[in-house]
Amino acid sequence: MLDAIVRFSLRFRGIVIAATTLFVVYGAYRLTQSKYDVFPEFAPPTVSIQTEAPGLAPEQVELLVTQPIENAINGIPGIEALRSGSIQGLSVITVAFRPGTDIYRDRQLVAERTGSVSTQLPQGVAAPVITPLTSSTSVINVIGLTSSSRSLMDIRTIADWSVRQRLLAVPGVAKVAVFGGEVRQLQIQLSPAKLVRYGLSIGDVLDAARQATGIRGAGFIDTPNQRLVISTEGQSVTADQLASVVLLQSNGANVTLGSVARVTEAPEPPIGAAAIGGRPGVALVVSGQFGTNTLEVTRNVEKALADLRPALKREAIDFDATIFRPANFIQTAVSNVRSSLIIGAILVVIVLFLFLFDLRVAA
Repeated sequence: MLDAIVRFSLRFRGIVIAATTLFVVYGAYRLTQSKYDVFPEFAPPTVSIQTEAPGLAPEQVELLVTQPIENAINGIPGIEALRSGSIQGLSVITVAFRPGTDIYRDRQLVAERTGSVSTQLPQGVAAPVITPLTSSTSVINVIGLTSSSRSLMDIRTIADWSVRQRLLAVPGVAKVAVFGGEVRQLQIQLSPAKLVRYGLSIGDVLDAARQATGIRGAGFIDTPNQRLVISTEGQSVTADQLASVVLLQSNGANVTLGSVARVTEAPEPPIGAAAIGGRPGVALVVSGQFGTNTLEVTRNVEKALADLRPALKREAIDFDATIFRPANFIQTAVSNVRSSLIIGAILVVIVLFLFLFDLRVAA
């Protein structure tokens, strides 16, 4: 059999060379289209559902939020496993489907069921949210923001409203989770004694704050020539403006929010922290979309960070994009494979030459 293959190859060497060239060209094309990741996709199709329930204890979250959602999605075809966790203020449900099912169809079925159960949840509980579709090893990069002159609140504000928004626009990025820092809030810190003195309730304060900070449509006015849209302005957007909102009038005097509470800009209660090189800062965890090329997405993320560098420098903020970079592992692995192939090819040629003593035949 081997002799027949050798005779055929020598007799029809033109066909063999043409076929080899085609295979080489096709292999090179497939190599350029390959999607690199740290590991192959090893997990079954999975859909994760998160529901925020502010103020509820873990037992209440389990009974009032997690169980109704589980009951709603239990009948979806193709479910292999259903796991859930209930902590203070948060319900997390993970639905694993049978391998080979269409993950996009699975997400559509889950979205339909969770949409119908939203009306059954207690008041104040947010609607269930399906987390973005990511791969099993979804982390593309971890970026750290620090500053020697700006506060943690300033860093977090820039991270939320500038850096995160720019990174979400990068093709292949599914989500950007922000950890650490201080989230800016307008806080109304009430004095119960002053509320009793003026005969006010917490509901009165909430209603006044909502009206002062809310944006509402004012309708339109039709003229013989056109329709004029009316927009309202003058919302209270600073602590001083909010403190001057009138709650009630008594004996010709105004009782304002500042009369019954301390209105200030302060950070919301933290649920986590981040340290960058031993310094307090903000960490952004960038996750890639399902089936993306990790190397390509990493290059695009780093390009976006390079575009942001001048603006961050003006704000006296330093960033470090090398905290966790899976692309380093991929590049090292590919480089090792390339080196092994080259060394192996050279050794094969050397061994053949030593046995045959003919360089032409060895080649």
